[in-house]
Amino acid sequence: MGSIKDRVAIVGMGCTKFGENWGKNANDMIVDAAHEAFEDAGIDRNDIQAAWVGTAWSGETGQSLSEPLKLKYLPVTRVENACATASDAFRNACYAVAAGIYDVVLVLGFEKLKDSGYSGLPGFAVQGTNRFQTMTAPGHFALLATRYFAKYGLSAEEGKRMIGRVSVKSHYNGSLNSKAHFQRPVTLEQVVNAPMVAWPLGLFDCCGVSDGSAAAIITSADLAKKFRPDPVYVKALQICVGHREGFLRPDYDWTQVKETYKAGVAAYEEAGVKNPREEISMAEVHDCFSITEAVTMEDLQFSPRGKVKDDIEGGFFDIEGGLPVQPDGGLKCFGHPIGASGLRMIYEMYKQLQGKADKRQLKDPKLGLTHNLGGFPAGPTISVVIVGL
Repeated sequence: MGSIKDRVAIVGMGCTKFGENWGKNANDMIVDAAHEAFEDAGIDRNDIQAAWVGTAWSGETGQSLSEPLKLKYLPVTRVENACATASDAFRNACYAVAAGIYDVVLVLGFEKLKDSGYSGLPGFAVQGTNRFQTMTAPGHFALLATRYFAKYGLSAEEGKRMIGRVSVKSHYNGSLNSKAHFQRPVTLEQVVNAPMVAWPLGLFDCCGVSDGSAAAIITSADLAKKFRPDPVYVKALQICVGHREGFLRPDYDWTQVKETYKAGVAAYEEAGVKNPREEISMAEVHDCFSITEAVTMEDLQFSPRGKVKDDIEGGFFDIEGGLPVQPDGGLKCFGHPIGASGLRMIYEMYKQLQGKADKRQLKDPKLGLTHNLGGFPAGPTISVVIVGL
């Protein structure tokens, strides 16, 4: 197979503040994110040759992007792939540039959820099959926690404190980020004693529902430095889609997400990464729930199987640790507008690699990884993106 490594570059990015953006509609946020990206790249909308837009709930067809930006008669493709929507829109835009079809393209993800009534708590139907489920999203991911605790011999208190430490870290990072939805630190005791949502996941173990938009300008690697002196290069783009095995098999493991592991392996091969724990400088992963982040650390080979507790409690994933995870606060605190989250993650990697992450700036990062989990652990869509200098 071919590789995307170092064939395309990001030369501009923009991101709105995520949160309860009652004073802005979807079009307002699209314009804000896109114009920040245009300004960052030193271009305007007339330089764009094609565009990709990602949204799960808030728009139909490419006109959801062309209308607010007045992109007249350009090819605009709308992409939806659950929580991996923005990452997949980014992947498609990068492939079009790598193929030599376009020189400069826009990719943008957005979601306006707070006005919609969406909460994340209703039951979900399994589309395309005759199987239906009434379990909530917190209920599904709680199964990861209960099974993980049982398999690796953690008491309820030990397990709660392990995943609680994940949320404490993300809230601290979010407090350093002016664009984050939640910007207030919390204590471990607050997390552990918070109201229960789906045992053992309490209020602070769950990410919020947010509004937001993020955008990127993509060009070929050989043109990148004509736009800016510090472009960020794409090293790997991988999507791995499950076949819902966990909904059918009573022996499904529930302590790992195979699709994340396989997407990670493919991304590392594409990027030439031999030892992820040592070579990846930082990561933004899909911490829809605190247990998801913990399990993902093992699936991405950042921690040995069954040993993530040691790394969490030892501070390995803290902002000053060996491999900072969620330096911008993650889904937990930056927020989760479904169609925008993947690009928000890349935005953080982009700013960190350029040394422009303000109070949360890491020391000399070289490679950044982003990870999205769309759907449920029993059969998700997974995206893994690696970018670097």
